Amino acid sequence: MASSENEQEVQSPEKVVVRSPEQLENEIEKEKKRKVLIIGGTGYIGKFIVEASARAGHPTFALVRESSITDPNKSDLYMSFKDFGVSLIHGDIDDHESLVKAMKQVDVVICAVGKDLVAKQTKVIDAVKEAGNIQRFFPSEFGSDVERNNVVEPAKSTYAVKVNIRRAIEANNIPYTYVSSNCFGERFLSTLAQFEASTLPTEKVVILGDGTPKVVFNREIDIGTYTIKAIDDPRTLNKTLYIRPTNNIVSLNELATMWEKKIGKSLEKIYVPEKEVLENIKEADFPMKMALSLCHSAFIKGDQTNFEIESSFGVEASELYPDVKYTSVDDYLNQFAKKLLNF
Repeated sequence: MASSENEQEVQSPEKVVVRSPEQLENEIEKEKKRKVLIIGGTGYIGKFIVEASARAGHPTFALVRESSITDPNKSDLYMSFKDFGVSLIHGDIDDHESLVKAMKQVDVVICAVGKDLVAKQTKVIDAVKEAGNIQRFFPSEFGSDVERNNVVEPAKSTYAVKVNIRRAIEANNIPYTYVSSNCFGERFLSTLAQFEASTLPTEKVVILGDGTPKVVFNREIDIGTYTIKAIDDPRTLNKTLYIRPTNNIVSLNELATMWEKKIGKSLEKIYVPEKEVLENIKEADFPMKMALSLCHSAFIKGDQTNFEIESSFGVEASELYPDVKYTSVDDYLNQFAKKLLNF
C-alpha cells in the first residue's frame, strides 16, 4: 500500500552507544583529573614525569617542537607516549603564542627543561600569566634545594638562575610547587656514584670526601610519581616537595658497604679529600666541572640532608603519600647484583 501524503516519514533512530557502569565511572573519574602539560617531556627526568602522569590517569600533554617529531632518535619515545595515551602538542618555549595555546587546554604545567633552558622559564611564566587558568606550576628543579646549600661554581650560577625563577613565580602570584628530588637513582646507583664509569665497581670504589654525609637516591619513575601526586594536593601548594624516603638516605660509605655485601667481597676504598675535589673542579672541562660541583655539594657538604624540613616552606613526599611503593636503595642494588652475578 502506498503511503499517504499525510503520513510522516519515519526517521531511523541514531545508533545508541551503550556504556557499562564501569566505563561510565572511568569516564567520570577522568573528567575529574587535572589536565597536565609537561614542557621538556622528552628530557631525562621529563619522560618519567610524562609516564607517571599518564599512568595516574591524568589527561597528559607533552609540548614538542614540530621539527623534533621526525627525529629518529626520539621516535621510540614518542611511540611510548602514544601508547600511554599522551597527546603531543606542537610548541616551543620561544614561541609565546604556542605556549599560551597549549596552556589554555590544561590545568597544571610542569617544566622539566635542561639547564640550558632554565633561564627561559621567564617565558613560561609570561605564558602562564596570559593563559590565566593554570592552577599549579612546577618549575624545572628536580635536584637538591637551590636555596639551602653550600654549592660552588659552576653549579652556584645555575642555582642562582633557578632562585630567580622562584622569585619571579612568587612575584606574579602563580600557584607553585618546587620539587627537590635529590639524586637520580639510575644515574648514580648504576655505577655506585663513580665518575666516568659505565658499570658497578667490583675491585675499588672512589669516594668524594670522607663518605659520611647522608645523600638521597631516588628512582626516576618514583620522582615522577611523587611529582604527579602533588599536582592538586593543597598540602603542597606554594611549598617545596622534598623526596626523602627513609630507606633512600645513605652515606657513600654505607652505600659501598651495602654493595660489598651484595657481591660478597671487599672493595678498595679511595678517598678524595675536599681540597683535591675543589682543585679538580677548577681544572676540569665544563661538563665535569658541573658534575663535580653538584657532587661536592651533595656528597661532601651533605646539602641534601643537612637541614630539617619545616612546615613553613616544605613537606616530605613519602610522609604525604605512604601508599607509593618506592624502590629503595637496597632494592636497587639487589637488582644490579642479580644481573652482575647472573642469578
